Amino acid sequence: MATTECTVDAKARAIGPDTLVSVVIPCCNEEAVLPELYRRLSAVAEGWGAPYEVILVDDGSTDRTWDLLLAFHERDSRWKCVRFGRNFGHQTALRAGLHATHGDLVAVLDADLQDPPEILDQFFRRWEAGFDVIYGVRQQRKEGMVLRAAYHAFYRILAFLAEMEVPLEAGDFSVMDRRVVEILKRMPERKPFLRGLRSWVGFRQCPLPYERKHRAAGVTKYNFKRLFGLAIDGILSSSIVPLRLATLFGALVSVVAFVGAVFTLLLRLFPGFFWGLHAVPGTASIVICVLFIGGVQLLCLGICGEYLGRIYDNVKGRPFWTVRETVGVADPTPGPWGRQAEIDARLE
Repeated sequence: MATTECTVDAKARAIGPDTLVSVVIPCCNEEAVLPELYRRLSAVAEGWGAPYEVILVDDGSTDRTWDLLLAFHERDSRWKCVRFGRNFGHQTALRAGLHATHGDLVAVLDADLQDPPEILDQFFRRWEAGFDVIYGVRQQRKEGMVLRAAYHAFYRILAFLAEMEVPLEAGDFSVMDRRVVEILKRMPERKPFLRGLRSWVGFRQCPLPYERKHRAAGVTKYNFKRLFGLAIDGILSSSIVPLRLATLFGALVSVVAFVGAVFTLLLRLFPGFFWGLHAVPGTASIVICVLFIGGVQLLCLGICGEYLGRIYDNVKGRPFWTVRETVGVADPTPGPWGRQAEIDARLE
């Protein structure tokens, strides 16, 4: 359950030399911003007073992103790299990064520096106070008016439909305890929505308000199609309410159609009896009713199809992603497709 206020005075645990901090960063065509990310995050991490690792997941980049990641690893072996076989999406890259981590606490942030790494210390203070999930809440957004309005509507629709509490304006920027990460790793969703799954897990959660910055360099990889897909994934992975609404809507239309049919029949049998009304001959009203009911049916079938498609994706048994190569870290692919299965077997 998310909380609205966090008490961070007392320390339930402390970050120190025996605490490993993992940072997960998905990257897709980010060559313009990566040098600045390396400079700023390295400077911040040296002040943590704890060992750390940075897991960078190249999500099918077509520019020099991978070359830069290799250069970072050569400079600092704590920067570790995973390269996907193709683009699998931002949320899948986050998930792969979580699978590759070993830290006692795991931070998640984007490569574009809209989520400033300099405030990670504030997240860590709340972890030390005993909170297991600390998530950033965007106080101000720097996107355009249309995009801000779309985000505003999405978060409120998601909060209304979700079966658990989903904080408004909370993105992927977060710090999670190892126990939470292990639970997330075991979730079998083919299309994960991290901020929804993170809320579903529960544990002690704490919001951290911050101002989301402009992108430091490069261009966003989220076009309208991807944002719409993310919104659909978020809603469908967090709730079955759309199915119930479709059922309710269908029942409501059926009742209206039945009442309309009875009323039309009575007008035929008793013309002028009801407020002087008469049945109007012709097909226009019939065509309108058929089109309306047909549209409702297609809408409901579409909602059912989205859920059915996700079930189909899950039962195919394909790996969540494919890994082309890794540097400094084992293949994080779970199941029989990656070395993660061997690691899990040894741990058991």
